[in-house]
Amino acid sequence: SGGELQRVAIGATLLKSSNVFFFDEPTSYLDIKQRIQIAKLINGLPDGKSASMVIDHDLIVLDYMTDLINVMYGHESVYGVSSGVKANREGINQYLDGFLKEENMKFRNSALKFEKYIKKIAGQKVSLVSWKDFSQELGKFSLTGSSGELFKHEVVGVLGENGIGKTTFVKMLAGEIQSSAFGGKVSVAYKPQYLDISDDVTVAEFLREAMQYQNQIITPLDLQKLYTKKLSTLSGGELQKVMVAKVLGEDAELLLLDEPSAYLDVEQRLIVAKVIRSIIEERECTALIVDHDFMFLDALADRVVVFTGQPAVEGKIEGPYELHDGVNKFLKTLDITMRRDDRSHRPRINKPGSVKDREQKSENKWYY
Repeated sequence: SGGELQRVAIGATLLKSSNVFFFDEPTSYLDIKQRIQIAKLINGLPDGKSASMVIDHDLIVLDYMTDLINVMYGHESVYGVSSGVKANREGINQYLDGFLKEENMKFRNSALKFEKYIKKIAGQKVSLVSWKDFSQELGKFSLTGSSGELFKHEVVGVLGENGIGKTTFVKMLAGEIQSSAFGGKVSVAYKPQYLDISDDVTVAEFLREAMQYQNQIITPLDLQKLYTKKLSTLSGGELQKVMVAKVLGEDAELLLLDEPSAYLDVEQRLIVAKVIRSIIEERECTALIVDHDFMFLDALADRVVVFTGQPAVEGKIEGPYELHDGVNKFLKTLDITMRRDDRSHRPRINKPGSVKDREQKSENKWYY
């Protein structure tokens, strides 16, 4: 699989006797736990005799594993410019600001911001779909879950390792896998994990329903320039944005998005998160998001479902929990603590054994 091949390639690189190691997007296809493990391995490479360079779109992991940052900016498919070397915290914050202080260079009209507190919708919560305690057998894999429900007008994130049943759970909600545990019939729009397009149609034809949301979906995702292209000719990132727009444009009560941040760069991921949030707030619908980019889910989710178990053997569904409680539970299984950056409010992983790391663990506060 993609994740298995990625780990083999990283392992082969780490085993080489070299002075400089280059890793181009090493977190692609990996789950959150694997990303942290890879970050720890790469972080342990510099030993006075060697150095490593990493290119990646996962800002949390990049911040965790690097000492210095170069910011790349420019215009897609036209030109690119590399900034001078910056300390990793300052470099990432300047990238989010869209302004390089030392170079006096502004490369984005507005900053990418993280809300310190997620706004809650006032009023009584209304149940949209619920499920009872269940056990589902799929070959040699078993998935069990305790009862839970999704409310109208919320975004629920899904956290867990690869091969632990997240996509199976989404397919059960979508009706692709039949289960008697789910109560209440709702209309569903579903974006699968793997994008397999067989229809040879143009983007404009494919997004006919979504085009009514010009200001909410089409313009922010910059899809107008793709209208005349056929789906089969799109790049991975272009196709991902089109598929997300397709789901958001459908008249459905439950929007299921499996890894919507894949193939997208940092800026595109945060824009997609903002677009999903605006659609949920505008319409009486609910979104369930499966993703491995923790920053993406942090910027988007109200609550989270946590998957535990043994990959490819058994999975267990817990939640949904409130965002803080669910993430705190999940980070404890990874043995990492997180805080928010004082300036940008983005989530950051504490260095193992640091004062902040020890303080949060002693207070059982793994999530800021």
